[in-house]
Amino acid sequence: MPGVRTVGVEEELILVDARTGEPIAVSSAVLASAALRGEEAGEVFEKELHQEQLEFATRPMTDMGELRQEIVRWRGEAQRYARESGALVAALATSPLPVEPSRHLGVRYRWMAEQFALTTREQLTCGCHVHVAVESDDEGVAVLDRIRPWLYLLSALSGNSPFWQGQDSGYSSYRSRVWNRWPSAGPYELFGSAERYHEQVDAMLATGVLRDPGMIYFDARLSSSYPTVEIRVADVCLEPDTTVLVATLARGLVETAARAWRNGGTPPRVSAGLLRLASWRAARSGLRGPLVHPVTLRETTPDAAFDALVRHTEEALRDSGDLDGVRRGIDAHLTRGGGADRQRALRAEGLSLGEVVRTCAHITTAAL
Repeated sequence: MPGVRTVGVEEELILVDARTGEPIAVSSAVLASAALRGEEAGEVFEKELHQEQLEFATRPMTDMGELRQEIVRWRGEAQRYARESGALVAALATSPLPVEPSRHLGVRYRWMAEQFALTTREQLTCGCHVHVAVESDDEGVAVLDRIRPWLYLLSALSGNSPFWQGQDSGYSSYRSRVWNRWPSAGPYELFGSAERYHEQVDAMLATGVLRDPGMIYFDARLSSSYPTVEIRVADVCLEPDTTVLVATLARGLVETAARAWRNGGTPPRVSAGLLRLASWRAARSGLRGPLVHPVTLRETTPDAAFDALVRHTEEALRDSGDLDGVRRGIDAHLTRGGGADRQRALRAEGLSLGEVVRTCAHITTAAL
């Protein structure tokens, strides 16, 4: 699609025992199975911090229908390889069942374990990262500065981690609370220019607290590998349609921000402190409780907050042909809830947590 930015998605999945639903440390075996199937599968799937996780990445593309097809495809392939090891893949952002995850070997992961101790051991969390193409670092940082007040709505939309270590956390996205224990994670201040962005990253690395640029865990950042802005706030989504909706809104936000920059508009001067409060509110409430309005920064309803998001990105979404689909998707999510609501509903029906996990593993690949 000429003139439309490409989008790529990374999804992290939990590997669970097919009988019990407990996380199972078989990612090395699953990756070996994928590598035996050919070059493409071997490149798509990657290991994560813990052996109970598996990650895949889509190709960059412009058509959201094709993006959905690719997500469905690779979820299905992951399930096929996992079954060879007696496991299932579940698109859950945290494990509902108690777990002591097994860290992968390697110099980088060992360094993280020594540096961050319990924080590293407890990071069995699965996110969804959206990469949206930008033309340069200058445009990318201009985008980062302008999308800040909107990102937490993607966290509310994607919330899919209500359970933690066998208990209901009371949150829609408890993953985000665990993730924000990393010292570099969360909302960021305005940068103002690409030069200042890189100066900030260099200064953070110079402290010795972080090992490499891959540990810059801002809610959104310039990718160190691709010419993209990488938006990192979302939980991995239970259903592919939610992932596509998050990716579509992410592209709409990036395009809207880039146009505002080119037109000389200045970014909203919202402090990182206020954004942390808004992010906490989104993680706690999800789609069911109050949210912080992205313009007024006052408490509001989810309907009003997402109406503001659609209005903000309307022109960009219309130009890419996504506006009607986004409206339908948001309406559907506000009506029936998201992944966290689905998990809690299954639990309320009397299912054990293990049965909830196995049901969610079926939902993960139900679109095949």
